[in-house]
Amino acid sequence: MADYSDFVPDVHFEKIPIKNLVSNQTYQRNLSIAHIQKTAGHFDVRQINPVKVSRRDGINYVFNGQHTIEIVASVSGSRDTPVWCMVYDGMDYTEEADTFAKQQKFVKPLMPYEIFMANIEAGNDDQILIKSLVESYRLRLSSSKGPNCLCAISTIESIYHRYGLNTLDRTLRLCVASWEGEPDSLTANIIKGIALLVTAFGDSLRDDLFQEKVGKFSSREISRSARERKMGSMGYAEVMLSLYNKKTRYPLRWAQLHELQSQRTGVIGNSGGDEQDESEGSLAHTQIRLNAP
Repeated sequence: MADYSDFVPDVHFEKIPIKNLVSNQTYQRNLSIAHIQKTAGHFDVRQINPVKVSRRDGINYVFNGQHTIEIVASVSGSRDTPVWCMVYDGMDYTEEADTFAKQQKFVKPLMPYEIFMANIEAGNDDQILIKSLVESYRLRLSSSKGPNCLCAISTIESIYHRYGLNTLDRTLRLCVASWEGEPDSLTANIIKGIALLVTAFGDSLRDDLFQEKVGKFSSREISRSARERKMGSMGYAEVMLSLYNKKTRYPLRWAQLHELQSQRTGVIGNSGGDEQDESEGSLAHTQIRLNAP
């Protein structure tokens, strides 16, 4: 009979009250209170993994699962609550530290696309609604870049949850109308930049003008100029706003965009400084070098 002992951990499982577990070893990372509170707010008992414990000198040392036990304690309101533990006997401190250090080394994390599609299979309403909206613009959600392929899954979910379905709808409409599903237009920063403009200006932002004035420049040109600003999605929004405002009789106010940035970052004031000429916006300090085709 084959011996598989080298491939099966020598452990046993016990239910151990949280109060009898120790998880303050020096090698462990600091507890994230924000993570504990967020996860506790979406508690699902089926998501709890067994806590890995090294029983050394009669003490149960947790080397994988310290956040798990704190989440369960928070939700249950008691450290008397037991959790399932995978107990290792005979490990010393250095072996615990080495196991802790290597435990995530070869784990392949789930990609946003994989998580999103799992939510679709689970019948979760938010993801089903987002997928339907995306497909209404003849786009498809994808894990790889290509024409009409939207890979920025985390971005569209974030816009949906932060700003609402209507903002996501208009963002996609402007993007598709301007660049017709060209792969470089469906990147996270382009989409975020449009969403920032939609959120900052609402109905004051005219869809036809955006398509006419911003859409005549390639998304690659916009990305190149935006990267020079080194401001992430806000830099993309600024570039598109500059193009939109150029030779416009009633330009949109830069202060409104910067106020939105202040709300997002918690910084009071205008991050871009007072506008010298709203028709040109911050072109006074960062010249955009784009040539329309």
